[in-house]
Amino acid sequence: MLLAAAVAVPALILVLARFVSAKPKQADPEGVKTDTYECGMHTVGSSWIQFNFRYYFYALVFVVFDVETVFLYPWAVQFKQLKLFGFVEMLIFIFILVVGLVYAWKKKVLEWK
Repeated sequence: MLLAAAVAVPALILVLARFVSAKPKQADPEGVKTDTYECGMHTVGSSWIQFNFRYYFYALVFVVFDVETVFLYPWAVQFKQLKLFGFVEMLIFIFILVVGLVYAWKKKVLEWK
């Protein structure tokens, strides 16, 4: 039953979107609708450029450490109840984060070029 619902709901949404969406009245003779539009200005040159993967890697490392630090808050709130076990557990957690940071640092992921 769950599988049927998982298939039926997205299919129903797609069918409804097809019927409800506005249909274009006529084709665009100048091709303006298919132009690349960025920041209110027309693009100069090709909009297909290759980005350095380091930007994505840097962002991924940031997201990982940002999300992991969120786990420190509930631990800090329950610190007295967790006692020594919670403290050791968090030291292991922070140690794993530090190992990841040292690895990223050695691979020079954190440097802008």
